[in-house]
Amino acid sequence: MQTYYPALATLAAYLIGSLSFAVIVSRAMGMADPRSYGSGNPGATNVLRSGRKGAAVLTLVLDAFKGFLPVWLVDQFGPRIGLAEWTVALVGLAAFVGHLWPVFFRFRGGKGVATAAGVLLGLHLWLGMATIGTWVIIAVFFRYSSLAAIVSAVFAPFYELLFSDMEPAALTITVMSLLLIWRHLPNIQKLLNGTESKIGQRAGAGRSGRSRSAASSVAPPVPAAGPARRGHRRKHGAKL
Repeated sequence: MQTYYPALATLAAYLIGSLSFAVIVSRAMGMADPRSYGSGNPGATNVLRSGRKGAAVLTLVLDAFKGFLPVWLVDQFGPRIGLAEWTVALVGLAAFVGHLWPVFFRFRGGKGVATAAGVLLGLHLWLGMATIGTWVIIAVFFRYSSLAAIVSAVFAPFYELLFSDMEPAALTITVMSLLLIWRHLPNIQKLLNGTESKIGQRAGAGRSGRSRSAASSVAPPVPAAGPARRGHRRKHGAKL
């Protein structure tokens, strides 16, 4: 039975990662499905676009916790049943993949930023803190969650070299970083086009503003009907 423990731990981590808390929290709080507005991404940033900050914070914490929990459990209790560092790294990757492709939500998941942060915190505290700090700095200065996530994903493997000596973790972090960047390819295009939404921007606000501006720029002027109508009445009266 002991030979199956790594596989069971990996499966359990994937199932935990498949809990899409953006959807679960939104349903519990009577909100719209986050996959139906904004970017359509079931994550904390898109939940924030609903205007419910409490729901966004709760989603963020739970998404991070589901990445942290499997890693921490295996790291703390795995050695007692023969689970090595490879299993620790594998369950972290499984939880992250579960968020991206959740079996409970038709494999339609988020981009995994918060869950990846939780995994990094579970692997090594300072590794996670450095990556989260990078995200915060970029987000504060530029106000783009996607840009902060991309920069953090690029730096995470280098932070692993500084703070951790777990060789299996290096592979997990590299794969997560590549998947994060891949999931953000549409956002990269929007950043280049200048159409990416900023943190806290309400869903549809940018589109409606642009629509109103466009409408005002192309709408033809309406001729003043008052003087012409009065003149027509005067002519008509003269004929009578």
